[in-house]
Amino acid sequence: MARITTEAGLERVFRGKRVLLTGHTGFKGGWMALWLRRLGAEVTGIALPPPTDPSFCKAVRLEELVDSRIGDIRSEQDFARAVGGQDFDVVIHMAAQALVRASYTAPVDTYLTNVVGTAVVLEQARRMPSLKACVVVTSDKCYENREWVWGYRENDPMGGKDFYSSSKGCTELVAAAYRSAHFSRDDGPQMAMVRAGNVIGGGDWAADRIVPDLVRSVETGEPTRIRSPRSVRPWQHVLEPVRGYLTVAANMIENGAPYAGGWNFGPDRHGTVDVGTLADMIVARWEGGPRYVVEPRAGDPHEARILRLDITKAEVDLGWQPLLDIGETVGMTVDWYRNYHGNPDGIRAFSEAQLGRYAALWERAG
Repeated sequence: MARITTEAGLERVFRGKRVLLTGHTGFKGGWMALWLRRLGAEVTGIALPPPTDPSFCKAVRLEELVDSRIGDIRSEQDFARAVGGQDFDVVIHMAAQALVRASYTAPVDTYLTNVVGTAVVLEQARRMPSLKACVVVTSDKCYENREWVWGYRENDPMGGKDFYSSSKGCTELVAAAYRSAHFSRDDGPQMAMVRAGNVIGGGDWAADRIVPDLVRSVETGEPTRIRSPRSVRPWQHVLEPVRGYLTVAANMIENGAPYAGGWNFGPDRHGTVDVGTLADMIVARWEGGPRYVVEPRAGDPHEARILRLDITKAEVDLGWQPLLDIGETVGMTVDWYRNYHGNPDGIRAFSEAQLGRYAALWERAG
């Protein structure tokens, strides 16, 4: 069949599909759930309660849109209870411990969630008779970071000097083993491992991330402390990789094994800027809003200073490319938080409108 490269194609594939989404109470998982509902999928979400208050999940009242269940992927028994013996067409695994600094204070929990938890989810997935596609979401930090100026490709080695990055590399190895053992038959379900850069957008209130920290500066009136303003990251709006994940899943369902395996989703080189540049752009967009000071502290845990992704495979083999430049990404992000502060009860409608405008941009670009 023809390659799927439009939202209309996604809707044709996902409408009526039963989708199990782990991590729907998180920032990126919440946007994924919102888009799946727009496509007409029947979504069951399994996750721990929202990790922050406020949260995207609560802000858009996601429990009204999906079958939302509380379950812990670190426990085979608890996760199986939450699944409840249901069968699904698609599994999208996004539940994770997603913070580098938190991994230093809770390394064992980071490995339990990201590594053991992935095995727990895939063990359930492989037993689903109707399963057609499984997407495992990891991170750009799964690659062994050599501080190269060029981007990492899908066939570069996994690794990591900090617990978070190491856990993501381990996650990839677990997923690769399950893919080889249970998801590699041409006539069976297919698996993809998808990796994205630093994601920003409305609805993220996680600790120790630049955008949520600047949002808190608006709320508290206190300037945000920035530790490493010269650290370079591939920034992208949350809808960019979510579109990539959905496109991979749809193509695995329709076209099978050629779309399985690893995929990178990141910005073009103009979206790869340092933390200080991003902060300045947010401050400029949000006039009278956030403030920051540069204040590195001795003893801060190690974080990579430069990280880029090579997205050539996604561009050539999937027909995916970023739609937003860094200015548009910052604009959409700041607009979301400003609308949330001005009209929190209307933020679901605003989020759906942002998603609709983004989808329309995709159609025009296609």
